[in-house]
This record gives sequence, structure tokens and C-alpha cells, in this order.
Amino acid sequence: MPTTTTVQTVAVIGAGLIGCSWAALFAAAGYNVRLYDTRPGTQQQMADFWENVKPTLIRLGLATSETQPLLQVCDTLADAVHDADFIQECIPERLAAKQALYAEIEPLLKASAIVATSSSGLKLSDLQAQWQAPGRIIIAHPFNPPHLIPLVELYGNERTAADVLPTATALYEHCGKEVITLKREVLAHVANRLQAALWREAIHLVLDGVASLKDVDTAVRAGPGLRWAVMGPHLLLNLGGGEAGLRAYCEQFRDSYHQWWDDLGQPRLTDQAIDQLVEALQEEIADRDYATLRDERDQKLVAILGAMRDVDNQRRQEQAR
Repeated sequence: MPTTTTVQTVAVIGAGLIGCSWAALFAAAGYNVRLYDTRPGTQQQMADFWENVKPTLIRLGLATSETQPLLQVCDTLADAVHDADFIQECIPERLAAKQALYAEIEPLLKASAIVATSSSGLKLSDLQAQWQAPGRIIIAHPFNPPHLIPLVELYGNERTAADVLPTATALYEHCGKEVITLKREVLAHVANRLQAALWREAIHLVLDGVASLKDVDTAVRAGPGLRWAVMGPHLLLNLGGGEAGLRAYCEQFRDSYHQWWDDLGQPRLTDQAIDQLVEALQEEIADRDYATLRDERDQKLVAILGAMRDVDNQRRQEQAR
């Protein structure tokens, strides 16, 4: 794939699951990638990760069998960021650690560089606090794993420079991402808040003895989760209202929803609750280990994404006739 005109080199800081996934995606999209992590063994870790995910990237149309990633694992932070146009920061979710990193890298960056943090819940205003030029950092939160799940949530505020969000959006869309942009700051952004709301009730149903953990997971996977893979809740419920749409649905079910919302649980992740959830999870896991579960997830996600892409392509062809 050709790179965009404004970004050529991308630095990825942090080589955990998220960082390696981002690095693989950027490399598949044709960018020069510089990866840095303080831990030893990053070179081999990234090489193994690329070999593992390359078949998936090929099936998604993001790479070919001939793709050779322009990916360098750097020995120092300075080597990674000094000539980078874009920096994807993926270190652990600790505000003090991120602020310390920013203080270290800001003097090394060129003036036009953009820093995008993969933070899943921290506020941009807090992350900007130690910057001399806070207009160059934004929230760019992916869903795990970034090379596979299309969503990325962007947020910039009144201190963000005018070119930053458009440049970031172009870069991520070039990598096949679907970008949403928050209008105001909120803890955990959008998708994690939605996930947290669903999981809270899923935990409540298990702890309150309404259903087993396995059956609660099945209720999501085989019910609304299947629909949510193709349309969001408002669009789906618009269909649920028939020809009269969302207004008819709301008018018909508002009293029911008010009763359901009032009856939702308020569980806490106490040590006892965690023990109960982990013990119950074993029934669902059965004899599958981590690698088996991960491969099962990825294969099913690729199949879903491929099917949706085929439908979209067919619809576009029909519209073009």
C-alpha cells in the first residue's frame, strides 16, 4: 500500500499486545515503523508476532504474501522518535508513567510530529498537563487487537492543533480503521463505557444467580452481540420499530425500558466476586488454553469482517450499475 503524503515514519512506544499489534498494522500499511520497549527480547517478540498475524492481515486484504515490513526495533527511545512523523504510545495505563515518558520524548520530537496515546480511559487534559506544546497529543484508543478490530476512538480538545485530528484520521483510515471522534472529554471514551455498562449487568446476572456465566456469555454472543456486529443499537432498534422507526419503538417500549433500567444491578469487583467469576469461567473455557481461545476469536472475527466486506462490496457494485 502507498503511504499517505504527510506521514512516512511511525514510532510505536511499548511492545505489549497493543503495541505489537499497532506496529504490525502500520507496517502492513506501508509505513516505516520504529518500535521501542525497555524490555529485552523485543526484537524476537515482534518477529514472532508478525509471523503469527501475517496470515490474518493477508485474509483481511491488509498485506500480501510478499509484504516485507519496514519495521525496526530501536535500542533507544531517541532512535525511535527523533525522525518520526507520528508516535503511537502504548505503555501501561498509568498517568504518572505516561507523563514521564512525554517529558522525555518532547525535546526529541520534530515540531510537526503527532503523539497519539492508546490510553483506554485517561483524560486528554491530564495527559497534556506536562507538555510544553500540548497541541500535538491526542487520544487514539483502539480495541484489542488493533490489527484486527477496525475501531479507533479519537479525541482532541480546544488545545489541539488544527491539523492533528485530520492527519491522524487519514492515517488510521489508510490502515483500514473506522474512526469515531469524541465531541467532549469523558472517562473511558465511548466503546469502553458501553462495554463497561454491558459487563456490569452481565456480572450482576451471574453473581445474583440469574444464569450461569456460560449462559450469560451465550446470551450476548448468540443474541444481541451477533446483531451488534453489523449495526449499532440505534440503527437496529430503528428497524425494531418497523416502518415507523425509532420513534415508534421508543413510544412502545419506553415504560418497559424505564423498569428494566431501574432494576439493573450495581455489582462491585470484590475479591469474592472475582473468585466467583474466575471459577465459573472454567466451565466455559473447558480444556482450551489461551492460544487456542485467541486463535478461535481471531478466526471468527476474520470470517465476520470478510463477510461484511463482501456484502458492502456487492452493495456498492449494485449501486454503481
